[in-house]
Amino acid sequence: MKFFHTADWHLGKLVKGVYMTEGQRYVLRQFIDAIKEERPDAIIIAGDLYDRAVPPTEAVTLLDEVLREIVVDLKTPVIAVAGNHDSPSRLDFGSGLMRQNGYYIEGRLKHKTKPIVLEDSFGEVHFHLVPYADPSICKQVYEDDKITDFNSAVKRVIEDMVIKEDARHVFVGHAFVTPHGEQEENTSDSERPLSIGGAEYVSAELFKPFHYTALGHLHQAHHVLNETIRYSGSPMKYSISEEHHKKGFFVVDMDGEGNVDVQKRLLQPKYDMRTVEGKMDEILTHEPSDDYVFVKLLDATPVLFPMEKVKSIYPNAMHIERKVVRTAATLEQQALEHQEKPDDMTLFRYFYSQMNESSPDAETEQIFQDVLQEVKGGIDK
Repeated sequence: MKFFHTADWHLGKLVKGVYMTEGQRYVLRQFIDAIKEERPDAIIIAGDLYDRAVPPTEAVTLLDEVLREIVVDLKTPVIAVAGNHDSPSRLDFGSGLMRQNGYYIEGRLKHKTKPIVLEDSFGEVHFHLVPYADPSICKQVYEDDKITDFNSAVKRVIEDMVIKEDARHVFVGHAFVTPHGEQEENTSDSERPLSIGGAEYVSAELFKPFHYTALGHLHQAHHVLNETIRYSGSPMKYSISEEHHKKGFFVVDMDGEGNVDVQKRLLQPKYDMRTVEGKMDEILTHEPSDDYVFVKLLDATPVLFPMEKVKSIYPNAMHIERKVVRTAATLEQQALEHQEKPDDMTLFRYFYSQMNESSPDAETEQIFQDVLQEVKGGIDK
């Protein structure tokens, strides 16, 4: 059986005041073209279809367009779960009716959920859908006081599943999974923490009963503990912290024994998201680009109307900041610490280094010295 594994579409995403809908439609068209070309048996969307519980109209329209083309026109089953950004009830609405047409969505966590069963020439493949749910909700659903964090919640859900020995099994979920449940950093600034205090991590060892585990939540594609437990990552960049991510989806081929071959397919963004660094005069000589850029200015002195100037080259520029190198400031700090009563020039050098990337040059120091003498002269009079 061949299926595509994708997640974290975040339709309706807003980055620095800019809606990503146009770019999302662009990469999802590539995704649909890949379905037409490779003819998978199913599509997995492992959570965060929307970016927020009440998505904008454009996002709802886009999801409707994409699902209708995949499920109705291409007759390819879609298997999906809600993520932490989604509204469980919103995604769950009409799910029973949609199952009849090949769209299998679990919005709310339910007790003893039956797997979605698809068949190929080798037999049955069971897809176990586990939507994101806070441990407190899982505790209520299972009436189990032993559920205190995400790891114990997922453990309880898996224990409740029926794992048939003569079938192949795929887990579809949305969680923060690490090799042994240890704490790790998010892969992107745009990932919302699932909890406070280290209770969000789930051990990958829990997924041993499954031939493949399709995960969502972390935006960088990678495997955890072994190559059958994977995050597909998001289909496009949603933060400058994702600048170096290679966005796409996984194509999973499963044989009759449940062994999987996983291939990465890349998606090309309409506009890239990247960092541009340099002095303003240099930036203004760049080739014009519609990319979403985050600019780091290296100018030693302030620049008037920097965004207006940058947008003449990069109309979709999202952010500008002056790059500050702390080396010079550290040296001046050390100079201050070794003097009981720092002289005026040392104090000036320290202040200058805090405001800029380097120590003042000889000309700047002389200007300060002249102004200081003039001010002192006026005070003496």
